[in-house]
Amino acid sequence: MKSKKGKILIVFLLLLTLTTGCTKTLKDTNKKVVTNPETGQSLTENILCQPEKDSELYKIYEENESQLSVKVSELPTCEEFTPTSNAYSGLWQALLVKPLAFLLLKVGYLFNNFGISVILLGLLIRLIMLPLSLKSMRQSKVMQQMQPEIARIEKKYAGRTDNEAMMAKSQETMMVYQKYKINPVSGCLIALIQIPLFFAFLSAINKVPAIFEGELFGMNLGMTPWKGLSEGQYIYIILIFLIVFTTYISFKNSMKTTQNDEMMKQMNMMFMFMIVSISIASFSLPTAIAFYWIVTNGFAVFQNYLIKKILDKDDTSKKSKKVIDVKHKEKNRKK
Repeated sequence: MKSKKGKILIVFLLLLTLTTGCTKTLKDTNKKVVTNPETGQSLTENILCQPEKDSELYKIYEENESQLSVKVSELPTCEEFTPTSNAYSGLWQALLVKPLAFLLLKVGYLFNNFGISVILLGLLIRLIMLPLSLKSMRQSKVMQQMQPEIARIEKKYAGRTDNEAMMAKSQETMMVYQKYKINPVSGCLIALIQIPLFFAFLSAINKVPAIFEGELFGMNLGMTPWKGLSEGQYIYIILIFLIVFTTYISFKNSMKTTQNDEMMKQMNMMFMFMIVSISIASFSLPTAIAFYWIVTNGFAVFQNYLIKKILDKDDTSKKSKKVIDVKHKEKNRKK
């Protein structure tokens, strides 16, 4: 029953992620991507609120109004925006994107800085997901303990593809999972719960023009490192380095949760692919998203360190309890 419910939830989350209302790139009448010449940022078509009037950004949207689903003049101002604003509809928008965009704006106006808003809400999301992260790492640690038994089953049925062998292998594998109280579906569920929230937050950032009109640490939040470097603003080298470095450390830590050689090879290949991809993508990321990426990845490294300490402490407590129980039993026998 639990497995069936898990599969239903996975399908629901996948459908929610793919529902209409995802971020669309603004294209001109010639189907070319429209960028902000001041920042190099690729612009979003389905923004939720107006850019500041008389700004370069507002003019660009006015010039490309024929390509918009909703005219820029018909959108609420960012200060007036609420989750019930009817600029765009859809389950994805209503449940996640609009509420997150509203929070980004409220916190941004509260601190008078949207860079701080992006960072604070990014950290808040990480904190909300902390119990799931703890559960995921606990499960990963238990899976490490059961790997030798899984390896023995793999070796036992190596080269056998008949139905009888496959069924026996499946049953023995499930018995190992039951022995260690591991639900194979739960690992997928943990990831799939986090994925929609992550993409919704990025979508909300991209759909709020006010964010990209602000600054943090002297850097324009809409500026891409590529554009900044081309204008001689070499501080963006630090931004690229931090994106790649925090991603590397975060991924490296997550790879320590498996001892399976075959899985490690696959993860290493994926790891190298992701690092190269993110290194290239970091040149075109708006600064607001770069700050979000750096801070949340840095927090994830710190979070994983704390969780590891908690799990190690739990293991020490369990071992101590076992020793006490053994001594107590021996003492009772002697009596």
